[in-house]
Amino acid sequence: MSAYRERMLSLLADRSPGEAMDAARKRIEGLVDQLGEEGFSRSYGPGKWTAREILVHLADAELATGFRIRQALAEENHTVQVWDQDLWATRYGDFDARLAARTFCALRSWNLALIRTLSAEDLARPVMHPERGIESIGLMIRMLAGHDLNHLAQLEQLAGQKKEAATTEC
Repeated sequence: MSAYRERMLSLLADRSPGEAMDAARKRIEGLVDQLGEEGFSRSYGPGKWTAREILVHLADAELATGFRIRQALAEENHTVQVWDQDLWATRYGDFDARLAARTFCALRSWNLALIRTLSAEDLARPVMHPERGIESIGLMIRMLAGHDLNHLAQLEQLAGQKKEAATTEC
């Protein structure tokens, strides 16, 4: 198992992916106002993404993974197209963080509507990932839910930094 796959799945653990994904969507909606304009430019560590970049990345990942799932449902023996998140991220600094969050939330709602219709057979459907090998649609969904939790923790950390700063000011 790839280290990335193992890490994303460990974050989700035994939680229902659909429930975790819906909860992440709701929490991200709340964090946007909590972060505010100043918080969107804050990074959780040297050389790490800002809150803005994380929100844009989440919207992109939701778009791309939703497309992958739909392609895998439509085509036998589908091979997904990989993307280089770092290359995509080179443009993220110019995006509107609130628009990215709204886009993520809309796409997440749309993807969850699809996911809730999937049968056990659909979830077991194999998909070839060029870097990780054969995966199922169900595994793709579980990894997306873990991906949310990874980035949600980063956003929570950034929102907490704002809260801490506010309590130390006179």
